[in-house]
Amino acid sequence: MLRTVDRVLLGLVGLVLIAFGGSVLAIGLGAPAPSWWLHDGPHDVLLSASERTRWRDAGWWWPVVIAVLAVLLLLALWWLVAVVRRRRLAEVLVDTGDGEGAVLRGRALEAVLAQEAERMDGVERTKVRLTGRRSAPASRVRLLLAPHVDPGTALDDLTAHALTHARDSAGLAALPTKVHLRGVKHGAERVG
Repeated sequence: MLRTVDRVLLGLVGLVLIAFGGSVLAIGLGAPAPSWWLHDGPHDVLLSASERTRWRDAGWWWPVVIAVLAVLLLLALWWLVAVVRRRRLAEVLVDTGDGEGAVLRGRALEAVLAQEAERMDGVERTKVRLTGRRSAPASRVRLLLAPHVDPGTALDDLTAHALTHARDSAGLAALPTKVHLRGVKHGAERVG
């Protein structure tokens, strides 16, 4: 639901900005301005001197303008953070086989998957994040590998053991996973 609202709002804001910016550009390049348009032609300014100084003597004007702009800025920042933030899957729906279902905490499945992956040979550190929907989860796994480990072998071990166990224990038909492998970088040591 939130994703749909974000897309609709972003689409509307984009259409308004494109329409307004395109019309200003067209009039600036010499296209005839409609009778209802704010400006008369390509040499007209956005704010005339009388428009800029109209409310100068009113003591309430500038605090209201600043407050409205601050609220708009805070709303835009909140929206940006909400859109950019990657959501963690809070729970996974587990099929118990009896027509009912159970709910498994997403963080618990992440922790078990990370612990099993860290038990693999040559894995220094693991980070796991579940994404997707509760009925169709997906995972993102980051493995920090020791220098002697073959990345292909580590990926095969992760797929054959940790991911298979997680998928089977949660009763999932599939658990799509993106794996990011990185090697440990050791600094040079001084031999004396």
